[in-house]
Amino acid sequence: MKKQFSMKKILLILIPLCLVSICVTICLGPVTVPFGTTVNVIFSQVPGIRELVNGQYEQLDYNIVWMLRAPRVLLGFIVGASLAVCGVAMQALIRNKLADPFVLGVSSGASAAATLGMITGWFSFLGRFELSVTAFLGAAICIIVVYALSRTNGRVNITTLLLAGVALSMIMDALTSAMALSAKNALAVHNLDFWMTGSLAGAKWEYLTIPFVVMLLCISYLMINYRTLNILLLGDETAVTLGVNVERTQKALVLIASLLAGATIAVSGAIGFVGMMVPHVCRMLVGSDHKKVLPLSALLGGLLVIWTDVAARMVLAPEELPVGVLTAIIGGPCFIAMLKSKSGRLV
Repeated sequence: MKKQFSMKKILLILIPLCLVSICVTICLGPVTVPFGTTVNVIFSQVPGIRELVNGQYEQLDYNIVWMLRAPRVLLGFIVGASLAVCGVAMQALIRNKLADPFVLGVSSGASAAATLGMITGWFSFLGRFELSVTAFLGAAICIIVVYALSRTNGRVNITTLLLAGVALSMIMDALTSAMALSAKNALAVHNLDFWMTGSLAGAKWEYLTIPFVVMLLCISYLMINYRTLNILLLGDETAVTLGVNVERTQKALVLIASLLAGATIAVSGAIGFVGMMVPHVCRMLVGSDHKKVLPLSALLGGLLVIWTDVAARMVLAPEELPVGVLTAIIGGPCFIAMLKSKSGRLV
C-alpha cells in the first residue's frame, strides 16, 4: 500500500517554498543580484509594502530584477502550473496517467501556425504579439478539429479523440518541417526552433495577464467540480449511474485543456514532460483525489519550471538553453526511474 502524506503538511511546506524560490530564482542568472537587493526592489514596487524597505538600489539592479527576471520567473511559474493542471485534466478525460497536455495535437498546431506567421510575415501587423496570437490560433484550430472528428452519435469517443490528435499532430509536424526547410530567412528559422523547444527568454509583464487569468479560471472550475473528476475515473457507465453528465464534462475538459495549453504555448513554446510527470508525482504523494492533486500539481509544476529555467540560463551562460530541452533531459530519466520503482508504478 502506498504511503500518502498529509495535504496540510505538504502545503505548509510548499507554499513558503514557492515564495522563497521565486525570490531566489530572480536573484540567479549570468549576473547574480544579492537576495536582499532583490527583495528590496520587489517590495519597493508593491503598494502598501514599499514603506517597509529603504528603496535604495542601483538602476542596473532594478532593470535586472524588475524588468527582466521578475516577469520571466512569474511567467515560468504560471506556465508550469498551467501545464501541470492541464495534464491533470487530460488524464481525467482520457483516464490514462500517461496523457499530457499535447496529446490532442495542440503543440503541433501552435508550432505550425507560428512557423507560418514567422516565415511569411502575414501577421506582422500584430506587432510584438504576433507569435503569441498565431500560436494560440493554431492550437485552438487544432483542438476544434480534433474535437469535431471525435464526436460520434453526439458523444465524444475517447479512442477517436486520441487517434485524431495523433494524426493531426503528424500532419502539423510535417507542414512545420516543410515550411522550415523551404524558408529563406535562416534567422527566423533559428528563432522558431528555439521557441518551439520552449523558452521564457522573451517574457514581459504584459505577457502575464492572459495566461494568469486563464489559469485561475480553469483551476477554479476544476476545483469546484473535483468530485465529478473523481467519478469520471470510474468509467462512463458508472459516472452516468452516479448522475454525472459525461458528455458535458468531456466538452468542458477538452475546452479547459485547449485553453491552458494554447495560452501557455503562446507565451513559452512547447515545454514537455511537465504535464505528464507532475500529476503522477502528486498522486504518489496524496492519492488520486483531485481536490488534493489539482493545487499540489499547480505548485509543483510552477516550481519545476522556474528552477529548470534557472539551469537553462546558467549552464551555458551567457548563452542559454531552451527550457523544454532541460525538462526532457531531466524529466525523462526521473520519470523512467519512477516507473521502475514499486511506489511509482502506474498499474
